[in-house]
Amino acid sequence: MTLASALADQMAAEAAQLEIDIREIDLLIAQARTEAVRHETRRAAAADKLAGLGESGSVKEAVELANQVATLTRRAALMDAQLEILEGKKRSIARLQESIQAGADRVRELGGTGAETPAVLDQGDDAVLPPAISRLVLAAQEDLRREIARAMHDGPAQSLTNIVLQAEIVARLVDKDPALAAGEVRQLVAMVQHTLEATKTFIFDVRPMVLDDLGLVPTLRRSARDRGRRAAIAVGYESLGVDRRLPMELESGLFRIVDEALAAYLAARPDRVSLSLDWGDLLVVSLRVELAPQAVPALDIPEDSEALPPALAAMIAERRAKHEVAVEAAGRAAGIRLPARLLAELAHRAETLGISVEVLEDGACLKLGAAIPGGAPDADEPVAAER
Repeated sequence: MTLASALADQMAAEAAQLEIDIREIDLLIAQARTEAVRHETRRAAAADKLAGLGESGSVKEAVELANQVATLTRRAALMDAQLEILEGKKRSIARLQESIQAGADRVRELGGTGAETPAVLDQGDDAVLPPAISRLVLAAQEDLRREIARAMHDGPAQSLTNIVLQAEIVARLVDKDPALAAGEVRQLVAMVQHTLEATKTFIFDVRPMVLDDLGLVPTLRRSARDRGRRAAIAVGYESLGVDRRLPMELESGLFRIVDEALAAYLAARPDRVSLSLDWGDLLVVSLRVELAPQAVPALDIPEDSEALPPALAAMIAERRAKHEVAVEAAGRAAGIRLPARLLAELAHRAETLGISVEVLEDGACLKLGAAIPGGAPDADEPVAAER
């Protein structure tokens, strides 16, 4: 298989996955539209009841109906906004899917001509990419910008909109009901804090600045801590030996591979995940999951079956064999594996960077190896273990 055909197959697989995502968004849109209709129906009924209350109704009942109408109106508006967001997300993903599929078809056409991929013209700092390659690079950059914009719109931007609405509620209550306004202020402060944390997480996911400033060890430590906290799963971390700065592309590649593998392992809900870095002539990064094996009832039979009748001894031997099979099956059921598609993608990315990839322990352990420029540290330099 040529490089062009392999790249085209990978892009086609990405386009197929995006098609699945589009179908999932269609389901969410249908659910949101149903909820919006339900809220609007209830709001209209409450509004009609409030309009027909007349002078016979009490003030308390009128206030309750008015609050109900306001609440249902707000919910209906939020559902309409959610519908717009989902439909915008669907359109963005559909455009991305079409772009990737078109790129895959174009790569296949280029690979099918039998000609070698044109090399970059060697003009020093003024090196020029061939037009076909330039278009692919520009399309990838635009897709990345579109994805970041979508994530900003669905995350921090939406949270900031909610903060503005909450601030308007507080402004209206300050003069009318200071006691109630105090509770709304506390809710506003909590929303601001939550949005700040979400924004920090978003920035870290896009490009962790600590990776540029401090290197791989602190960045992976924070990633392990934050992902473990969000998943409510213990993530052990240790770095053995003297850590060193690596070339930027190698640090970035290692971080992305380990971070995505860690997220996939945590999504399978193991009991614990451990991440270790071993620094030497070769940096070895190990990511291992642990899951309590399924309970197998103890085998309560005599060990010495020689004095037993042959039929009973044969039955006991058969029970021992079944028990061993059950124990082995329980151990296999406790294992967790990375999804095959993700593993293939991570392996391809690692190969591009010269990183070796091993999958051990029936999929429960991922081991990466990367050569360290400059080799091992000086013998006089102290070796530390960081946890």
